[in-house]
Amino acid sequence: MSELFTPYTLGPITLRNRFIRSAAFENMCTGNIPSKALHDYHVSVARGGVGMTTVAYCAVDLSGVSFDGQLYVRPEALPGLKQLTDDVHAAGSKASIQLGHCGNMTHFYTCKCMPVSASTGFNLYSPTLHRHLKKDEIHTLVHKFGEAVDFCREAGFDCVEIHAGHSYLISQFLASRTNRRRDEYGGSFENRVRFLSEVLDEVMLHAGSDMAVVVKTNMWDDCRGGVTLEEGIKVAKEIARHKVHGIILSGGTVSSSPMTILGGAMPVKTLAHYMPMSTFWWLKAALHIPGVGPLMMPTQPFRELYFMEKAKIFQKEITDTPLIYVGGVQSGDNCQTIMDEGFPLFQLAHVLIKDPAFVNHVQADPHYSPHCGRSNYCVGRMYTKDMKCHECVLRDGETIPDNLMKEISRLEAKAAKR
Repeated sequence: MSELFTPYTLGPITLRNRFIRSAAFENMCTGNIPSKALHDYHVSVARGGVGMTTVAYCAVDLSGVSFDGQLYVRPEALPGLKQLTDDVHAAGSKASIQLGHCGNMTHFYTCKCMPVSASTGFNLYSPTLHRHLKKDEIHTLVHKFGEAVDFCREAGFDCVEIHAGHSYLISQFLASRTNRRRDEYGGSFENRVRFLSEVLDEVMLHAGSDMAVVVKTNMWDDCRGGVTLEEGIKVAKEIARHKVHGIILSGGTVSSSPMTILGGAMPVKTLAHYMPMSTFWWLKAALHIPGVGPLMMPTQPFRELYFMEKAKIFQKEITDTPLIYVGGVQSGDNCQTIMDEGFPLFQLAHVLIKDPAFVNHVQADPHYSPHCGRSNYCVGRMYTKDMKCHECVLRDGETIPDNLMKEISRLEAKAAKR
């Protein structure tokens, strides 16, 4: 049997294999409540063979919600989540959920308050004004991360994933460009990492001996004033110091370098088409101006396993905590390469969006690929639609405008040349 399909012990839980569905935003929680679509998707992925599937993204507080289709910790969400985890378990998979706070990546209309961050300022990409968190508010949020772990246990989850990357709130404290505080939470690296450290202290306390804890962190932010590779290593070492059960190595920011996260080109026409005018009027208008979209969201030429080189650097520096690979997994061959490079676990999303049974297919054929074209249409529609591959959209009878189909074809042809 390939090592891909051998069990792995992640802290207090054991996964049946090495495949983890990553916490890619589904936009399937309209009104912040789990939907049947969310349930059915994750159950289909579990039946499709993954060792663990991750629900994304659950804010620890309403102030940390960035989309109406996101979860946040509240009693009304429990019944739907419990049904989801029960059925995922029945399919043989473990269930994880990503916990976080978006900070300034939201709007008053969504989070029902003035957005908050490490420092006061203006987020051009939302766009919105945001204020700095007071110290007592920081302490309250730290406790809410711990309470969220208890909530997830009650909902039946086996693991929590703490989101400390991609320029969400924890990441906003880590980067000097978004953290200009002059108290013990700003300035030096030791101060900027304090919020993350306090969150992990609280999370590990509440996780106890029965919940696995993994942390998604940036290897580097890939933007001016962001976390550098050298700082990213220091952040990862701080995370490891808390004895978490795994570290997910990512990179980029949702605000200024989103395609570093995703790989490839942002489908600008698709994004502008599905973006609501009511809350994103400025960005929607700008994306319709020829040449502006690529300037705001620079393309990253797509490569399979595009984070591998940097992940191997971290592999040399972090030797006492399992490192979980993510980024550019397209085939069974890619999965085997990850194992050969010494990463015990890996996360994947795009191929599971197109083919929830990807893992079962790889077990039957080690070279299997669903041939995801990496147009990122599934990402471009997320502002008002659920996460779905364009081929699945057409198969299910939904129409896609001709200009968007032309964009998909162009971007897929470009990705295929790499």
